[in-house]
Amino acid sequence: MTKHIHLSGICGTAMASLAGLLQLKGHRITGSDHAAYPPMSDQLRELGIAVSEPYAEANLEPRPDLVVIGNALSRGNPEVERVLDAHLNFTSMAAVVREEFLRGRDSLVVAGTHGKTTTTSMLAWIFEVASAAKPELAPSFLIGGVAENFGTSFQLRETQTFIIEGDEYDTAFFDKGPKFLHYFPDALILTHVEFDHADIYADLAAVKIAFKRLVNLVPRRGLIIAYDGSAEVSECVEKAFCAVERYGFSEGADWRIRNLCHEDGVSRWEVWHTGALWAELEMSLAGEHNALNATAAAALAARRGVEKAAIVAALKNFKSVKRRLEVRAVVDGVTVIDDFAHHPTAIQQTLRALRSAYPSLSASGKLWAILEPRSNTLRRKVLADALIESLCEADEVVMDAVYQVERIPEAERLDAAEVIAAVNAKGTHARLCANVDAILDAVAPAVKSGDVVAILSNGGFDGIYEKLPLRLVEGKR
Repeated sequence: MTKHIHLSGICGTAMASLAGLLQLKGHRITGSDHAAYPPMSDQLRELGIAVSEPYAEANLEPRPDLVVIGNALSRGNPEVERVLDAHLNFTSMAAVVREEFLRGRDSLVVAGTHGKTTTTSMLAWIFEVASAAKPELAPSFLIGGVAENFGTSFQLRETQTFIIEGDEYDTAFFDKGPKFLHYFPDALILTHVEFDHADIYADLAAVKIAFKRLVNLVPRRGLIIAYDGSAEVSECVEKAFCAVERYGFSEGADWRIRNLCHEDGVSRWEVWHTGALWAELEMSLAGEHNALNATAAAALAARRGVEKAAIVAALKNFKSVKRRLEVRAVVDGVTVIDDFAHHPTAIQQTLRALRSAYPSLSASGKLWAILEPRSNTLRRKVLADALIESLCEADEVVMDAVYQVERIPEAERLDAAEVIAAVNAKGTHARLCANVDAILDAVAPAVKSGDVVAILSNGGFDGIYEKLPLRLVEGKR
């Protein structure tokens, strides 16, 4: 039965992907958001789904059959208030995914504080490549980003396998549990467990409780592929009712990474399984974290019946995910990178990966980190020390003012000036700018051929991804 389904908060990565899946099922989709920005606004435009901006009661006319309320919306939002006043039928994104797409399928969930978007994309691509020989392996998927091999963040097939990114963030204003508790995994990859989302989790202990609850949903017949380099991950999986296999660099890992190197734009490494060489893998992405992501995806795929040859071939031609180490421009030898940085560990991994990927940085080139503290964790001081350490991986640091700092309780706010002072004290040149125009004025005249500029933000950052390359082009004229 075709329904009119309205998505309030449609431009979030998961919500925009859900909109596409629901459209594929034949439903009529409308949506609204406070503001739209790429890549999801581009994807919605290509789907022919109009986005009403901003939120308004009028967006819910004519009356939809169902309203899906995104987790960014809370009481006081005009559409939330209209839904409640008018007794409109409403639900959450995660609940719709469970009922419409996961029920009756094999749910393969990728979860963790870091790496889940890339790992989910890798896993989906492995199954896609394998389906050329075994059509029954063709995957449906829902990813929190645009996977470049597919050119989309979602896919719907009639087969049994559904691969989904499991987000630990809360579900909706009326359901404060994490989204991934709706997904009931038949198999699970658990990448990392660290303190994050300081707006909804009080501390690391609270984060671990959420992941332990996810682990507790995996049935006895299921499987967990878990990172072996984290005591927190080990704690979260220790009481699992199913088989648990570990991946990582340690000698005791079930899926052990050995001899990792990155040369001529290619990462290569061996995977040893139960003490014997299992496969030699390669891909274009740099960084230990991406080798870990790929090994986790390879391990789960192998245990779900995918041939080794398909896994090797898929990783060899795996591209990336939009806004994960994405090259936005190269202007006279200056490379501009966009990365969806939301946490100090992610920033550190990104900067280390760039050092391994660009030989010019070992010569005369400089690695620049341009940071917008925008995520709910980075805007708070709780991880300030870790942020300082991660920024010191760069040669030059430029930091924007804390995004919407007035929305953070004063006692919890990150002090950007203190961070910059601490980075300078550790020997890395750092400066604080009031806005993007000031950043452009500081960076554009200073960068030189061989430099790599990493723009780190989980939001639109006032269009700096387009503005900086344009300024560089203008400066060379």
